[in-house]
Amino acid sequence: MKIDHSLPLEYSTDQNQMNILGFWIFLGAEIMLFATLFATYFTLVDRTGSGPSGAEIFEITPVLIETFVLLTSSFTIGLGVHAMRIGHKKAMMSFFAVTLLLGLTFLGVEIYEFIHYVHIGAGLQTSAFTASLLTTLGTHGAHVTLGLFWGLFIILQVKKDGLTPRTTNKAFIFSLYWHFLDVVWIFIFSFVYLKGLM
Repeated sequence: MKIDHSLPLEYSTDQNQMNILGFWIFLGAEIMLFATLFATYFTLVDRTGSGPSGAEIFEITPVLIETFVLLTSSFTIGLGVHAMRIGHKKAMMSFFAVTLLLGLTFLGVEIYEFIHYVHIGAGLQTSAFTASLLTTLGTHGAHVTLGLFWGLFIILQVKKDGLTPRTTNKAFIFSLYWHFLDVVWIFIFSFVYLKGLM
């Protein structure tokens, strides 16, 4: 395995570069998935039937908490990648751990939100609007859940093997995934919640 020491460790081998390119292609497919969910939501947003509308069920406080927590986690994962690039293994692991704790907090608030929706009668079968809303939010939440397990495995691998071309490549690809989830959330916050509250 030929290592190019002029590049950051996560890009230092041909295989690593191919892995990162492959992941960007995967993210393209993920963009299509969420674009389909958003298109469905925007088509069905006014089809509330006898169920509640967004303005009736959305609460701004949990949404602001979720947004603050997830955007902060994007910052901490960036600090983790920076620490990784300058060879600070413990700092990198700590920033990744903080990122995962913030992700867990986000998930906790989202679960509270889902329970609240179902409690007030806004379930999957209530209307086309609630079905598309819960499917969109649930798909994003499932991606965050996957990210929590993935990030944990990366921390454990870095702890065991150190900062190698292989572990840094995996950690960097995970950071791309986490940033992607934050971008999707910004769209959810702006076009689902803020628009729905108006």
